[in-house]
Amino acid sequence: MLDQKIVQHFTGFVVRKDLSKIVKGNAIVPSYVLEYLLGQYCSTDDTDNIEAGIESVKNILAKHYVHRNEAELVKSTIRERGRHKVIDKITVELNDKSDVYEAKFSNLGLKSVETDSNYVKKHPKLLVGGVWCIVDVLYEHSDETNDEPWVIDKLKPIQVSNFDFEEYCNARNEFSLNEWIDVLVQSIGFNSKMLSRRQKFLQLARLIPFCERNFNYIELGPKGTGKSHIFSEFSPHGMIVSGGEISMAKLFVNNATGKPGLVGFWDSVAFDEFAGKDKRVDKNLVDIMKNYMANKSFSRGVEVIGAEASMSFLGNTSKSVEHMLKHSNFFDDLPDKYIDSAFLDRLHMYSPGWETSIIRSELFTDGFGFIVDYLAEAMKNLRNIDYSQLYTKHFSLSSDISVRDKDGVHKTFSGMMKILFPNGECEEKHVAELLEFSLEGRKRVKDHIARLDETFPAVNFAYTNLKTQEETPVKTAEEVEFAELLADTTAAPSTDEAPEDAEIPEPSKQNEQADDRNTWVKGESSEVEFKSTLRVSLHSGKPDDRVELACLKTIAAFLNTHGGSLVVGLDDEANPVGLEHDKFDSEDKMSLHLVSLVNARMGPLAMTCTDIRFEDCEDKRIMVVKCRKASKPIFYKEKGSETETFYVRTGPSTTQLSASQTQDYITQAWS
Repeated sequence: MLDQKIVQHFTGFVVRKDLSKIVKGNAIVPSYVLEYLLGQYCSTDDTDNIEAGIESVKNILAKHYVHRNEAELVKSTIRERGRHKVIDKITVELNDKSDVYEAKFSNLGLKSVETDSNYVKKHPKLLVGGVWCIVDVLYEHSDETNDEPWVIDKLKPIQVSNFDFEEYCNARNEFSLNEWIDVLVQSIGFNSKMLSRRQKFLQLARLIPFCERNFNYIELGPKGTGKSHIFSEFSPHGMIVSGGEISMAKLFVNNATGKPGLVGFWDSVAFDEFAGKDKRVDKNLVDIMKNYMANKSFSRGVEVIGAEASMSFLGNTSKSVEHMLKHSNFFDDLPDKYIDSAFLDRLHMYSPGWETSIIRSELFTDGFGFIVDYLAEAMKNLRNIDYSQLYTKHFSLSSDISVRDKDGVHKTFSGMMKILFPNGECEEKHVAELLEFSLEGRKRVKDHIARLDETFPAVNFAYTNLKTQEETPVKTAEEVEFAELLADTTAAPSTDEAPEDAEIPEPSKQNEQADDRNTWVKGESSEVEFKSTLRVSLHSGKPDDRVELACLKTIAAFLNTHGGSLVVGLDDEANPVGLEHDKFDSEDKMSLHLVSLVNARMGPLAMTCTDIRFEDCEDKRIMVVKCRKASKPIFYKEKGSETETFYVRTGPSTTQLSASQTQDYITQAWS
């Protein structure tokens, strides 16, 4: 069992991931703070020990976490007792007039508390943005009116104090790749069983800014997909700010004081709510960001300062993928001053946020994973390693790909290698998988810059196997899914009229079918489902309503989520079994039977978003039911009943939502 294996090989650094919600209560603290405490008391799979540990952590939070509305009570406690331990966020500033460092307590409200310079030297991030700490505070009243009575006796940041990278790599070797992916997905809080392999990769890509220096990442997508979750809750080495609140002084350096900004202290700086046409943006800031993203440095007067912080831009899209492909581009929702080809060309990866699931309770895991601070330390240690060239043992990139494009591909590839193969050892087939993922992330950036700026040429994003010399072109997922739409919007208009009696050829489905088969090879996912039959049970050889129900629920779920393909005539392993088991007189009758079922159980709108075709697969015939996301919710009615049910795709599964879940989902998905 995976949970037992995690506990066995990472004793002391794991926790059951649902516990932080149990103990959090109304304490507004990051996950890494809670899990640090839970890791001290609940790093076990023994139920009794976990329950005892939860009580210990609850008691610690109850006694020492400072709520702002109870700040005066806590200060009184410190005065009456003479000392008290508090959990609070501490920020330190230098008082250059008195030549002392002074601490500010975020919740307790204390200011100008003199702080030992050794704490600042050991933990410089106290100076920028603040750090959550456990602090022993003393109260020592003095008759000197200018003396502050508050004294910091001990200060300890809440984070893992030591990390053994070799031990981490050795323990990683005890897991298969699929197991390790699931360990990481559980560690960031998600139920790996609810996500497809691609969705897992997209979730893990959010970790790259923490393990890769100067990685420039953008993720735009619908509301409610958890884009900022990792950046706000995951690591004490990252900072998230509102995209509309940042200034040059805060981000880079304050020229008046010489105080360094965020990029000088943090491994990752993320900009939340980055999209929005109404945001006011300083053009000078954009210019400095462009220089920093390209050169890893920024200017302060005549001095040039280098920094390693990765930059991530997170925002919501207001239009569907189809609309952006047909009428605009994937950067359309950004503030106008950021829609600058030079700025956008500095982005190494565009992650398609519309492919990640809208966050629902069932997506969260109750399994074991790393305490997030331990994984954060692993990512920090990996920043010192460069795996960007490991693919060159097996593959080369197309000569079309420019130096800047290669830089984007290399950084994404290096980051994913570090996350999945921290020791750098990887089979050729997995190298190819990560290289394709990295090429796609950069291709999405380049394709949509080209829509904005005609001076950017088309690029052949492809790689060649050094052994076979076979070249593999890489497409983005939306190129495959909306191939016909892209063909319509990019085809050059003809200047010659066709003769009246000329035969108009029917559009070829060859490329579409080839793309579909490439997807099927990867197995069932959030957008692919295999069914051996449409109506007949292979066990009894007779028609079975349950078989039809399974197919119809899958279609309904595709229509309510991101679309997808139901393939009838393939077993669970994608082996062709053909259509003869369903015993239809012809393919037309099989198609009409399905159309009748869909219309009766879901209504005519469902069929307007559904296409049916038949094709050969090896020596068998199969039926492909390709669904697009419907323009409004699709409810399913059971046979002979007026009761309506609502289905969505959650990873490779079809899930029925409750009434309240359905209402929330519809609000998020169609608002």
